[in-house]
Amino acid sequence: MPTLYHAPNSRSTSILVLIEEMGIADRIDVVGVTVARPDGSGGPDPRNPHPEKKVPYLTDGEDSVRERGAIVAFLTDKFPEAGLGRPAGHPQRGAFLSWLFYYQGVMEPVLVLDWAKIDHPVLDATFRDLDAVAARLSEALDGQPYLLGEDYSAVDLLLSSPFHWLPDAMPDQPSVQAWIRRCADRPAFKAVTERERS
Repeated sequence: MPTLYHAPNSRSTSILVLIEEMGIADRIDVVGVTVARPDGSGGPDPRNPHPEKKVPYLTDGEDSVRERGAIVAFLTDKFPEAGLGRPAGHPQRGAFLSWLFYYQGVMEPVLVLDWAKIDHPVLDATFRDLDAVAARLSEALDGQPYLLGEDYSAVDLLLSSPFHWLPDAMPDQPSVQAWIRRCADRPAFKAVTERERS
């Protein structure tokens, strides 16, 4: 059985939402671990096999996966019947993978740099800035409710997730704000968020 190493109210929460959304909670073992927090609390957990003691971390037999985009691809490929991914051969496979890599390689670095108030022309040239990210999301959502069209997918879950944690980064575009609200209104998101609060 695949095992997810998870710390509450962390980046791994979005993977818990994915598992709930996919209806595979009974097929994934979740192990709670501690992690170092920005406020100085927590710390590395010897039970966590992640090489840097971070979360999320997924193991499946001898295989292991780290980084949220990779875990999303792995789980949606492993359980295609859940319908939240775009398997190999699907006409939106390229768009699905592009959004996952855009999140990891562009969007998350831009959000973290903005949150930390770090600005430099090299960073903007390499990763873009928050306005460019917001414009890209707005462009993709023009005339459709979700990033890949009419149907919610795992890319919507992943790319909307930081705005629930960093509300100050919320884009001004009404289409993007409405999309973030639609993603937050899903029962899986609400259920996991409620569990994490208690």
